[in-house]
Amino acid sequence: MDAAENRKSIIVGVFVFLGVAVFVLAILTLGGSQKTFVKSIHISSVFNDVAGLKKGNNVWFSGVKVGTIKEIKFTGLHRVDVIMSVDAATQPYIHRNAGVRISSDGFIGNKIIVIDGGSPQAPIVQDGDVLQSESLLSTDDIMKTLQQNNQNLLAITTDFKALSHQILAGKGTVGALLADSTMGNQLKQTMSNLAAATQNATRMSMQLNTFSQKMNTKGGFADNVLTDTVTFNRIRASVTKLQEAAANATTLTDNLNKASNKLNTTDNALGVLLNDPKMAVQVKSTLNYLQQSSVKLNDDLEAVQHNFLLRGFFKKREKAKQDSLKRAM
Repeated sequence: MDAAENRKSIIVGVFVFLGVAVFVLAILTLGGSQKTFVKSIHISSVFNDVAGLKKGNNVWFSGVKVGTIKEIKFTGLHRVDVIMSVDAATQPYIHRNAGVRISSDGFIGNKIIVIDGGSPQAPIVQDGDVLQSESLLSTDDIMKTLQQNNQNLLAITTDFKALSHQILAGKGTVGALLADSTMGNQLKQTMSNLAAATQNATRMSMQLNTFSQKMNTKGGFADNVLTDTVTFNRIRASVTKLQEAAANATTLTDNLNKASNKLNTTDNALGVLLNDPKMAVQVKSTLNYLQQSSVKLNDDLEAVQHNFLLRGFFKKREKAKQDSLKRAM
């Protein structure tokens, strides 16, 4: 009887020991999952809307779970203070200018807090610090945006439908192009002309390129003009002489103009002869008198030659003239 009771006591003790062991293991496992037995710091952030975030939800940093939500409380109108318990081992990697945002654990999973590390130049976060929160786009906002986009898409579709009907009806420029064969042919001809103009422009560009290459040919006239200082000085001297000649021609032209102007006036002899009719008549009469006088003078000389007093003189002069001609021959 004693042996049976001892056996039962041993069995009960074993089961009790196993139960206590399982209980302690469960507590340790649950505490490790919730960071209960891990040294931690408390940081907080203020949100306008936590979108269903609950106490005990996880806190993530760089894709690693580093803590849990310690407390959620209101601190004012549209101000929700979220206090987080974060593993102290991650403290050196989180800076005071880090951002805090609400996200989801998967597409439809629980809400979580995600911490961005911030810049290394900022100080390291300390226990009790308040991090800057980032605004969360809620599901309602997403649905409103989608609804607005759907309305805009419907309006665009409606306008495009009306536009397509107008085009098919031949209204507007596009409709006229599609419905009017004459305008289509004109547009085709215009495009052909444009293509021809483009080809001409290309050809002209090639010719200009060839011309520029010829101008850049070493030893050519253009190269000598652009690079040879002697040739350039000669050309400059020639241009200077041409300018002087042009100036002289201008001066000569001015002098001729002045002379012609004087010929058109009556304050000089030539002008009087050219422009005064009375003077012209007098000069003509004088010339007539001179002509008559010369005729009479010739007659008188002829009469003198036949005069017996001077006939010997003229014969001697004629004979001397003939002798000189014979000696010259």
